[in-house]
Amino acid sequence: MLVGRPFWLSLVVCLVIETSGAKPVPDPCAIIAGKTWVLPKEARDCMSSFPLHESIRTNIIEVVNKTLEFHTSVNYQIQAPPPFDADVHEDLVADLARISKENYSSEFDFHIDIYRSFKRVNDGHCGVYNYCFDSLYVTYIPLPLVLVTTSDGSQHVRVAPEAFEVASNEFKDNIEFWQQALPGHLKGQLASLSGAKVLRINGMDPFVAVNENAKTTGSYQAFGTRQNSFFSSYRRGATGWQYSMGNFALQAHPLVDDVELTLQRVNSSVIDTFKLPYRSRFGSASKNFTDAASYRANNCVATNRTNGIDLYGDTAGVQTYQQSPPPIAYFQQQPSVDHEDARKQPINVILDGLPLTDIDLPEQLQPNIPALNQSYSVAQFYMLKDNVTGVLALGSFSAKNFTAFGISLLSGLQELKTAGAERLIVDVTNNGGGYICIAHWLHRIIIGPKKSTEPQAGLDSTTRAGPVARLIVESIVSGGDPEELLSYNPIQWTNASHHPFPAASEWLKPVDVTINGRRLGQECQPFKWDPPEDGLFEPRNILIVSNGRCASSCSLFSITMSKSDGVRTVVVGGKTTFGKIIATSRLKNHPLAPPDFLTNSLQGITWRLGYGIDDPDTPEEWQSHTADINFPLNRDIVNNPVAIWETLARQEFRESEIFRMQTEPIYI
Repeated sequence: MLVGRPFWLSLVVCLVIETSGAKPVPDPCAIIAGKTWVLPKEARDCMSSFPLHESIRTNIIEVVNKTLEFHTSVNYQIQAPPPFDADVHEDLVADLARISKENYSSEFDFHIDIYRSFKRVNDGHCGVYNYCFDSLYVTYIPLPLVLVTTSDGSQHVRVAPEAFEVASNEFKDNIEFWQQALPGHLKGQLASLSGAKVLRINGMDPFVAVNENAKTTGSYQAFGTRQNSFFSSYRRGATGWQYSMGNFALQAHPLVDDVELTLQRVNSSVIDTFKLPYRSRFGSASKNFTDAASYRANNCVATNRTNGIDLYGDTAGVQTYQQSPPPIAYFQQQPSVDHEDARKQPINVILDGLPLTDIDLPEQLQPNIPALNQSYSVAQFYMLKDNVTGVLALGSFSAKNFTAFGISLLSGLQELKTAGAERLIVDVTNNGGGYICIAHWLHRIIIGPKKSTEPQAGLDSTTRAGPVARLIVESIVSGGDPEELLSYNPIQWTNASHHPFPAASEWLKPVDVTINGRRLGQECQPFKWDPPEDGLFEPRNILIVSNGRCASSCSLFSITMSKSDGVRTVVVGGKTTFGKIIATSRLKNHPLAPPDFLTNSLQGITWRLGYGIDDPDTPEEWQSHTADINFPLNRDIVNNPVAIWETLARQEFRESEIFRMQTEPIYI
């Protein structure tokens, strides 16, 4: 808790002091206050106008360092074995030691260094985010890019064919700015750039920019998946089909002012080189301000929800905390969920500095076939025109209502079977994860009762058993969690043999290894619903499709389906919270516990580490997950879900059937 004069007020005063008769320094935040669109430099000037206070630096470094004790992946990142050692070898403890001594011109620069250091771990759960800076202004350019492959196998970066339609619909109040920013004969001709071949980005081969982005975008271990984040893509949202502009056209921070592009437009032999500016739009979760002081007060100072609350303290506060979205929700890559329902279910979902996209996929790219009646929210069921291939488009493993979600998955798949589906495509493009037990449930109902699905359809895991974690369990066992609200309560978990821990068990003792201490089993079965006696589809008749960006619970589902049951995976495109636990456990003042953030920040951690299927003694993240099929996209099908599904159904299922018929023995 801050006492006396707040740090932000002390920092703001220094901006307006007159010295030696000079004019007052203009308040860069007042200049942009109330504006929806600003230049990135204007937003950056405002954010960078606050020097880093040493008390803020010390607080954030201490909180983050102490919270790392709970993070299961940190110790493995710096021991990454080949071939992962070249891509992931980040020592966060060393990073934080360096950052604690570095000189920064502003608090914004300090935050960007921490933000990017954690991004380099390439773990979508491990990050440090701050509402003061991350997506306060989201920065755009109206030229989302795609990677397409021609009939001769050559690949080219292009402006997305739908670029102008997306931009003109989403940026109605700013599109004219970009029209007029184009030079010479291109002025007002933004639409003519859609589909153009990109020859250079800032004077270099486009893949130089792609690979530079892959170094900093984080979230995914695989370099190819991080390359794909540069390009536009689609996903199924809770209320409709949505469009992701990709990291080239959409950024969480106002760090880039413009880009120089060399393009060749469709049906033109002319090569055009020009600069186009980025623009920054006020974020959907950002709080309005009028000047530097109100900017800091409204967006940057810790609130009564930033650091968690004692769930057995102020009853009214607890009810508000449980009924409204938690602070972390803005950065979670999942749709809105029922928070009382979600609190009772284990969730595995990635975080990012950008909120989940709400841009509509252009109408002509949306499925032109009707969704089946049992479709619900992010889970949409379709029957392709061949009348034998069913599709489950699954944009998340989270939906508003957990119970309705689970029922819809079973009833939708059964509806496909009744309609004649013999084959199944599961499209999990841009699925950021969600309910762990939904991932287990979907695996079980598709495949049926087998060793790979019962008693669990996931991975064995461990959680760290450090001193503070053990103290939390001691507090719970001593009666500190009478309503069984905390995730460290032993009744929430099973041991490695899938037997529940006793209610009074200090389940993190004894520990067998120093770093990651307690091997855990599954917490999902018996399911809330009755699964069918038999599997609904044969593994050889299933394809799991994505752009590689299938994370957390989505990766649990796809990896176990692939490795345990032989389901083929397809990658399209591509180049050939612990605050309330600490508070409720009455450990806020313990010297080993992370203190409260003084800033409006949050930190994501990986609480459990999943062990492998092929090698159960090492983490699954350090084992191979190569896709069975790399499926290049051409201009006719890029970002068009139905066209992609139909092409896969024709090519992959047909080829698989021909191969099977040629290799199966013939009995006379």
